[in-house]
Amino acid sequence: MRTRRVSLLVLSCVAGATASLATVAPASAYVALMAGQRAKPLNGTFNSVPVLHSNQPEIVTGPGILVNTAPGSAVAAETNRPLANAAYTFNGDFGVHMHHKYYPSDQAKLGGRRSRGLLTLGLIVINPGRQPVTLTFDRGSVKNSFEAPYLPNNLMGVKPLGKRPWNTGPGDATAVQVLRNELDRKLPSTVVIPPGSSKVVVKTVLPARGIANGLLHGRSNGPFQMAVVAAEHDSQDRDLIAVLNRRRLAPGRIYLKRVHEIQAGRVFSRVAGVAVGDHYNASISHNLQVGPLHVPLTSTRRHNFGTRDVQVNPLATRMVDSALNNVGTYGVRYDVDLNLSGQGAHQLVLSHPVVSGKKPFTAFRGSIQIQQGDRLEEIHVGLRSGESLALTDLRLQPGRSNPVRVSLVYPADATPGHLLSVVPVQQLAMLHQRQNLQREAQEKLALQKQKRSVSPKTPPPAATTPTKKPAAPPVTVVKPAEKPVAKPVQRQAPAAPPPLPAIVPIPRPDPRFTDAIRSQQQWLLQLQGR
Repeated sequence: MRTRRVSLLVLSCVAGATASLATVAPASAYVALMAGQRAKPLNGTFNSVPVLHSNQPEIVTGPGILVNTAPGSAVAAETNRPLANAAYTFNGDFGVHMHHKYYPSDQAKLGGRRSRGLLTLGLIVINPGRQPVTLTFDRGSVKNSFEAPYLPNNLMGVKPLGKRPWNTGPGDATAVQVLRNELDRKLPSTVVIPPGSSKVVVKTVLPARGIANGLLHGRSNGPFQMAVVAAEHDSQDRDLIAVLNRRRLAPGRIYLKRVHEIQAGRVFSRVAGVAVGDHYNASISHNLQVGPLHVPLTSTRRHNFGTRDVQVNPLATRMVDSALNNVGTYGVRYDVDLNLSGQGAHQLVLSHPVVSGKKPFTAFRGSIQIQQGDRLEEIHVGLRSGESLALTDLRLQPGRSNPVRVSLVYPADATPGHLLSVVPVQQLAMLHQRQNLQREAQEKLALQKQKRSVSPKTPPPAATTPTKKPAAPPVTVVKPAEKPVAKPVQRQAPAAPPPLPAIVPIPRPDPRFTDAIRSQQQWLLQLQGR
């Protein structure tokens, strides 16, 4: 009966555990600032401007084509087989985003004692028609990491942005100029492509171990195609066009072996293709008397804070080893209008969720504009994962709507999936106080562990086996002589007992087992009730 009860109990526990596993929801992004509160979706929209994205492969190891929107194909260096181009014809408004790193396969070109190898990245425009096509650029910039150095832990926190941007990496440097609607003086404002020809519009020389980023926006008066190519050394325009005509892809396409995983959504590759949209607009109204406001910004399928609001634009065409959509949203301008009502001291806060199983990393390093009425504020933000930073204090006037616009061009080398919040000043202050106390406790515990001596300073004495003493020789008993006795009456004598065995000396028990035997004897006596 008892066995049956145990079996039923085990089965019920297993069934309960199975039921609980079946009802577990997918883990959502966790931000401590939003604990016990909910986020609202923005439900914004992208425009329909096509943008050429050249970010796959991110790390280029040699010369070749990176992406091409002309019809046809190019041979991959990894498989020696042709891959179809991301065919697309632009006409009218268009954009360009390119982001690459150069790590040559030849170790001698990495620098050190020898000079670094050079790679020239070029944007080529192709006119397939019979009429000339004119391109006009209104904003854009191309920078490398030697013009705008990338230092992973440089300029963290919130800093005011002056006329000259901080340029923490080429991704931020180009994004600042596009955010300010500027066209870099190194770039042409107008380019004419003759019919049936190709022309290099933009190029930059990238030393080994360097990063290059480019953002452009313009418009055309006719149809055209584009390609991004790489040529070794400080190449001329004709060298870049020769690379395009050879129809061979640049080496470094590490995702070619994982195409099925990309299609199944298990792997997020970089983008090589044409995305639809370079501008995201959203507007939301909220009464802060009801509670704080939390909205996703650059949200993804994984990090949308329970809102199901995914702010990722689709791809019109792509290379086979590209991501399925523009998951990074690099180069996209975000304009979010917050119409706030309420009173009291509040702060505008940017957060990034805690990433389980990973150490904190730099999740965002870029520039943001905040418009409150006639006041425009520009700031630089360096944000780590799991962190919440106050961007600015909000001046709310009671009894009316207080418009606040947040604008940014999302920079490369950032990790999308942020949370934008408007909370009372005390809420963020209490969060930082708890985090500081937790950090101090962790540091104190780590210090105590360092001081604790786990192993003795001197080794323990070696165990010695007790020596056995030789057994004493048996004692011989001398019996006295017997006196003669009269013979008794003869009776039947009983059978003699068997002879006693020889006495063998028993060695002394090993003192190491004495205590164990004694404790077992006491335990047996307790079981017997004695």
